[in-house]
Amino acid sequence: MSERSEKAERSALRKLVPPLLELGPLLAFFLTNGNCQRLFDYCLDEKQRLFAGTAVFMVATVIVLPIYRVLEKRWPIMPLVGGFFILVFGGLTLWLQNEMFIKMKPTIVNTLFSVILLAGLAFGRPFLKLMFGAAFRLTTEGWTILTKRWAVFFLVLAVVNEVIWRFFSTETWIASKMLLSMPLTVIFALAQTPLLKRHWDGADNPFAPERKD
Repeated sequence: MSERSEKAERSALRKLVPPLLELGPLLAFFLTNGNCQRLFDYCLDEKQRLFAGTAVFMVATVIVLPIYRVLEKRWPIMPLVGGFFILVFGGLTLWLQNEMFIKMKPTIVNTLFSVILLAGLAFGRPFLKLMFGAAFRLTTEGWTILTKRWAVFFLVLAVVNEVIWRFFSTETWIASKMLLSMPLTVIFALAQTPLLKRHWDGADNPFAPERKD
């Protein structure tokens, strides 16, 4: 394997760390809801399983955020904002014993991300560049297109969450976090590879095919 291929592979593996860290609390939330009835006698109904899962979700988030800080050498903006809302809405859910708050959290967070990205573009500041400029070097046009796409995608996630929590059961909503929202996000992110390749700013494009001498 060439030096360039090794560097590209290490870079790709490093970029997998944040999504895996984000998946951890969500997976803990999902597993707790599925196994709570067997683990705790008092977690017999759907609502109590949701409350137990919310508590585990909050604890896992508090554990994961400092790991982000150590690995990335900085506090990543989006996980930090998401973690803040998880603690706020999770706390309200447990304190008021009202599942509506934790169910509304994805709608509010995704809508907020979308509005922030669009507002940044309106003022000539593609915020995705501020967050991911160290990992990706794109042209101004590339950052603009990528930001617009993510802004629209966050709105789609907000609408999907709103529809599911309002018109379907709690179990369906919980399953949608792992089986719908997360896979959609991964697929959407991978679908941006041609854009990254096309608008990479520099000769060291990690998405370009390796030359064979």
